[in-house]
Amino acid sequence: MHTARLMAAAFLWNGSDALLMRRSASRALHPGLWTGVGGHIEPHEISTPGSVCLREIAEETGITSEDLTELHLRYIFLRQRGTEIRQQYVYFGVSRTRRVRPTSEGELHWVPEAELFNRELVPTTRLLLEHYMRNRSAEPGVIWVGVLDGADPRSPAVSWSRLRDWE
Repeated sequence: MHTARLMAAAFLWNGSDALLMRRSASRALHPGLWTGVGGHIEPHEISTPGSVCLREIAEETGITSEDLTELHLRYIFLRQRGTEIRQQYVYFGVSRTRRVRPTSEGELHWVPEAELFNRELVPTTRLLLEHYMRNRSAEPGVIWVGVLDGADPRSPAVSWSRLRDWE
């Protein structure tokens, strides 16, 4: 039987810098690698991933909704790990502040856009950011769905499609 894990994540910009977290070396999954901020959706939050995203941003960075603009859902990312299906809602937005507080999750850094891919990124984060950088100028409201193809664990790939209403 399959189980599901729902998550929400965010990538915030301030000018041409992106807020990334270098995951703590003590983390079980991807220790020491770089990614955005985010976390799990609790059962009572299933229908409001945007609220979860705001909660996670505040918990992990101290940045509140008043400090954010243009926070939009841009991606829904799907992958399977064993019998667990993971679905992640990924938001991109702008922060009016660069002030962040320490977190036990890892170290937060504002990384210049030109240096993003010089970091040792979580592999799925790399794929997501590569796609975002190529498509960020797409019309507002576009949501991309990415399905991870894990056929080669050394080199994951993603199939991307635009989410559209069929009616």
